[in-house]
Amino acid sequence: MELNYHNIGTGQPLIILHGLFGSGDNWFTIAKLLEKHFEIYLIDQRNHGKSQHSKEFNYNVLTNDILEFFKTHSISKAHILGHSMGGKVAMNFAKNYPEMLYSLIVIDIAPKNYNENLLIEQSQHNTIIDTLISINLTKITNRNEVEVILSKTIDSDKLKAFLLKSLHRNSFGNFEWLLNLQSLKENFENISGGFIDKEWNNVEITGFPVLFVKGGLSDYISKDDEILINKIFPAAEIFKIPNTGHWLHAENPQMLAQKIISFIYN
Repeated sequence: MELNYHNIGTGQPLIILHGLFGSGDNWFTIAKLLEKHFEIYLIDQRNHGKSQHSKEFNYNVLTNDILEFFKTHSISKAHILGHSMGGKVAMNFAKNYPEMLYSLIVIDIAPKNYNENLLIEQSQHNTIIDTLISINLTKITNRNEVEVILSKTIDSDKLKAFLLKSLHRNSFGNFEWLLNLQSLKENFENISGGFIDKEWNNVEITGFPVLFVKGGLSDYISKDDEILINKIFPAAEIFKIPNTGHWLHAENPQMLAQKIISFIYN
C-alpha cells in the first residue's frame, strides 16, 4: 500500500511511525528538532491521515507497508522510531528485517499483548471510536460543534485537540474523519494484541542499538515488561522521561529529541 508521508531534514533516514488515532503530523515538532541530524520520513500508516483505507488492519500488513515504503523510496537501511501502535510495527519490522535497521527506538509500548491489560485505557479507546462513529458529520457546520460532542465522553482537552487533528473538510467542503473508524473498530483487538506467542517465543533480536523510552507517569511499560524487553532485546536501553504520560513526545519533545540524538550519536 502506498503511504502518505512528509520528508524533512538531511542525514541517515529516520522513519517515524505514529500511534493509534494519530498521523505523521503529530511528530512534526520532534522532526524539526531532529532535522539537522536525520532525513526524516513522517508516515501516515494505513487507515490514518491521508494514507489509503483498508479493511485489513493488523501488524503483518502494517509491517509489510513499511517494507514496501523502504523499497519504493530506495531506502536500504534506516533508523526506525515508533510510538504505541507504531512501536509495535517497528518491533515487528525489527524481528522480520533486522538487516535493514541502523537502530530501533520504541516509545512507551512493550512487546506484548495488551488485550487484558490497562482495562481503563482499552475502554477509553473503544469509547473514542464509538463517539467518533456516532457523530453525524453531515449536520456539522464547524469544528466547535464536534468538540462539544466529544466533551460529553472525553474530559481531556489535549485528547480532544489530538482527535480533532484528524477532522478535515473534503474537496466538497464537507467534514470527514481522516481515520477509517469502522476498520479501527473491527480490528481493535489486532492492534491491542498482535504479539502471537509462537512467533515471539524465544526470539532474541540483536545487531543494532535499541532504545525504549517510557513516560514516567505511564503504565504502558511495567517492571515485568522491562524484563521481557531485555529478554527479546538483550542490548536494549530503557529510558524514562519524568512527569510525562503516554503522549510523552507532546509533553516533553525537547528531552525526547535530545535523548534520540545522544543515543544514536553517542
